[in-house]
Amino acid sequence: MPQAHDVQAAGGRVEALIAELATLSDPVTRAKAEELVRVLVELYGAGLERVVEIVTDAEAAEVLHRLATDDLVSGLLVLHDLHPLSTAERVRAALDTVRPHLGLHEGGVELLGVDEAGVVRLRLQGTCRGCPSSQLAVTSAVERAVLQAAPEVAGVDVERPDGDRAPLLQIQRRPPGPCPVPEKVP
Repeated sequence: MPQAHDVQAAGGRVEALIAELATLSDPVTRAKAEELVRVLVELYGAGLERVVEIVTDAEAAEVLHRLATDDLVSGLLVLHDLHPLSTAERVRAALDTVRPHLGLHEGGVELLGVDEAGVVRLRLQGTCRGCPSSQLAVTSAVERAVLQAAPEVAGVDVERPDGDRAPLLQIQRRPPGPCPVPEKVP
């Protein structure tokens, strides 16, 4: 079995290394290092694009589905804008996986859309009106599911059941502490 890779951790490390490149005092070295990263990313992106073309031309829908739902490959497909599903379609699928867990909070969630800035707009339904801890647990579970399915989103804007809008929630990890909603969504 291949070794599992944490796509988010690797992406964070790449971003940190690129930021360090900006601190190099020699502009020639900095430019060469940035060019090296750009050429490698383009090469891997072109190779991945060719893989998707070959699978699509072979009409191997099951293989394409397996690639698109694999955590590592899906993230790379998103990075290179090759994922066969749109952001909204992936968010919908993520919400479908988290909905059974929302029943614990007598609620649901509806996708209103994804705006041009990449912000996912949602409406909570039910979710124990007047119970802030339940709304926080539901919102946290939904954010985790959205981030896993669509790492490119800029944030989540949640409309509460009472019609009020919650402030824009930037996607980030939930603080430690117990939560009745499972950390991993199947």
